[in-house]
Amino acid sequence: MYSREEKTEIVEAFLASGLTAAEAGRRPGWPSRRLLAEWVDQARRGEIAVALAEPAGHVGDRKRHERHSDETKARAVALYERGRRPAEIARLLGIDCRANVRAWWKKARESGKLAGDAFAPKPIAREGGKGARMAKKQANGGSADPQALEAALLENQLLRAVLDDLKEGSSNLDSISNRKKAELGERLRRDGGPSLREITAFLRISKSSYEYHRARLDAPDALAGARALLRGLFRESGGRYGYRRMNALLRAKGVRISEKVVRRIMRQEGLVVRYEPKRPKWSSYAGENGQAPPNLVARNFRAALPGNLWLTDITQFNLPSFRCYLSPVIDCFDGKVVSWRASERPDAALVNGMLDDAVAALRAGERPVVHSDRGAHYRWPGWIERCEAAGLVRSMSKKGCSPDNSACEGFFGRLKNEFFYHRSWEGVGMPEFVEELGAYIDWYNDSRIKESLGWMSPNAFRRSLGLAA
Repeated sequence: MYSREEKTEIVEAFLASGLTAAEAGRRPGWPSRRLLAEWVDQARRGEIAVALAEPAGHVGDRKRHERHSDETKARAVALYERGRRPAEIARLLGIDCRANVRAWWKKARESGKLAGDAFAPKPIAREGGKGARMAKKQANGGSADPQALEAALLENQLLRAVLDDLKEGSSNLDSISNRKKAELGERLRRDGGPSLREITAFLRISKSSYEYHRARLDAPDALAGARALLRGLFRESGGRYGYRRMNALLRAKGVRISEKVVRRIMRQEGLVVRYEPKRPKWSSYAGENGQAPPNLVARNFRAALPGNLWLTDITQFNLPSFRCYLSPVIDCFDGKVVSWRASERPDAALVNGMLDDAVAALRAGERPVVHSDRGAHYRWPGWIERCEAAGLVRSMSKKGCSPDNSACEGFFGRLKNEFFYHRSWEGVGMPEFVEELGAYIDWYNDSRIKESLGWMSPNAFRRSLGLAA
């Protein structure tokens, strides 16, 4: 496509222009950068006769740059960190290739060192330290450039302030919020530090965002009252409520803020609900023992009225010196614990006594369905006789299928998370444990609010419907 004369003319013009091959390749009528580089190589070997010799230090497309000193690299990186553009740095320092600045800066960032110290033989230390004294000595009589020294000291000052802020919980500069960046910048400016332009460039925040957050630094905390109220309500709940229930309590107190704000305040105040990680649960299943009744619930744990559908099961508490077994009856109408018994042995007396207490609480005409798993406790003659005498309808889950009784399992999970886990039970005997367990169940029925009940407790919900005094 190109004659020998055209090749000679283009190579001579390229060598005289001082352009890079990439820049020359974008000129109309000129070949691509790869082809132009081949022509330059041919000219060096004498295969293409050119009238002009290649200027000294010309890099062509091979990017054979002259090596820059560590001092020049440190100065370039320092200026780049201060917000200078690579083209401007190239003009100031006489660097022939602007792309080098970004490469040096990237290497400095990856090394984890200060921008100005990534290539310099000696880092700039704290003000008044040995490194600072050496830098000042070089600035007064040595070879260090005063402008580079000023940039390095500025970066050192900024970095010390950033590191102080990182110790408070952030992991890197990018993770610091704009508000914290504004706080940091104002602290530096009050101390007679760098200019606003230098601070915003180093912290990578726009001037408009900086000014927005700076204007609000001294403003009073509009959520101070909500914070204090949240702390008090969280302590009253025993640390059991998450942000949804806490927000419901705030609304009941007349404080209306969004759930997102409540969640943020709780995170800032350290109001965390602790939960025990899931682990295998104890099962009372003892195999088939006679004909099992059908599953009448089919995982529909809703009831239109109290006394229509009951759930029951047994859960185990492992304490340092003994084990405690709890057997409750849960009403699916509102989740209320109708009755419960606790014992050191999961025997027939435990479940039979619990059922007798529940039957005694029934009102006239109530004949609930009693749903359980296939444990042997609910297939013994004593249990069956009591159900038939009270007119209760028996229902059982599928063999080995805990989701068929998931509502009762869910109550056990909440009970253990809110009452049992994350507490030391050393030195607590069976009577004391049962007393505390009973206090929690009373609190659960009387005071623990539920979203499904309109943020009311089971007893309060029944009173609101006129179903309880």
